[in-house]
Amino acid sequence: MQRNLRLFKTYLLVHNQRTMTQTSPPPPPVLPAATAGEVLALIRSGQAATRGALGRATGLSRTAVNARLSALADAGLVLEGEEESATGGRPATTLVLNSDAGLVLGIAVGRSRSQLSVCALDGTELASVSLDQESGQGPDVLMPLVVRHLDRMLGELGRRGDDVRGVGMSLAGTVDPARGMSVDSPALAGWDGVALAPHLQDVTRAPLTLDNDMRVMALSQMPTARADVEPTVHEHDEALVLKASTGIGLAIVADGRLVRGHRNAAGQLGHVKVPAADGLRCRCGETGCLETVASGWALVERLRAAGDDVHHVRDLVAAAGRGNGRARAVVRESGRHIGEALAATVTVLNPRTVVVGGDMAGAFDTFSAGLREGVFSATTALAGRDLQVVPAAYGDRAGLVGCIRLALDSVLSPRAVDAALAR
Repeated sequence: MQRNLRLFKTYLLVHNQRTMTQTSPPPPPVLPAATAGEVLALIRSGQAATRGALGRATGLSRTAVNARLSALADAGLVLEGEEESATGGRPATTLVLNSDAGLVLGIAVGRSRSQLSVCALDGTELASVSLDQESGQGPDVLMPLVVRHLDRMLGELGRRGDDVRGVGMSLAGTVDPARGMSVDSPALAGWDGVALAPHLQDVTRAPLTLDNDMRVMALSQMPTARADVEPTVHEHDEALVLKASTGIGLAIVADGRLVRGHRNAAGQLGHVKVPAADGLRCRCGETGCLETVASGWALVERLRAAGDDVHHVRDLVAAAGRGNGRARAVVRESGRHIGEALAATVTVLNPRTVVVGGDMAGAFDTFSAGLREGVFSATTALAGRDLQVVPAAYGDRAGLVGCIRLALDSVLSPRAVDAALAR
């Protein structure tokens, strides 16, 4: 009997061990150790500003944290700031990005105006200029002018091209960021297929990051650690960022991320076909595009044909602001046409916010009244229930702010920082 009892106990032990082996969860995966670039990203975002906070955020030992901080400090990217107020024990020293470790340049090229900026690594603007230009200027004419102004601003700041770590640039239309060129821009004749980085060689050899004007504007609306205005697009947000100016375009934000499309061509709202434009010739060469009845260039052409003294969409917006009845009616009608075209996108994507930027935002109340009318008349009640229509942060500088954000996100990304430290 004792022998049988021992055999039964042995059976239970083996059975329990097998059961535990079968039901116990697998061990957690071993995560790769955070790199120096990732440590800088935590400091830059404000998520971790002390050695202790970095250790908790990354799981790194104090020795490993100090090693990464030493590499960043040797590269001039991190400085020790003030001591945190302590409730007990030794106060911790805060860590900050060294904003003087370099510069970034922003270049926002439009059809009739280009904006340029020189900024520190924390986004502080040090110099800027806005250039009015004749419509239709190609890169061979405009880019030398851009280079001269950038070189002048750097000289006035006592800085050189070698101090520049990166350049962020935007163009209207579809671009190829990998090759740094426009591939389909009805608004900018002569720019398609032209590599832009070589044009900047006389002022800096820093890397160029290129995107289209709509997505760059959307970047300026997203939250950052250092923001002097409240963002209109929040973390994990669903939003549409509309640029209504000489042309019409749309940036789509899904779960806080920009949607680019298969060929970087997402958001070409101005070339959606609409019944009101049937038979009208667009500058893209097609007929029936939304731009022919709602864009700045089309509205200016219509008013000039009626005898009004307007030469640019900004003239139209200024007239609407002064209370000119015909200008106000045209701006509101533009908003309504765009709203009707936008309604299907609102229904399908169910955004929380539509952000309005571009020159038309200068007459926001009038334009948005038409936009709301068009959207809400054609979308579903559920999609429109909580929809907000708001003006873009930074006004007519939103595109330029986005170019700076584009450059900073590129040159201070963990991958870029780690690559620079490895050289």
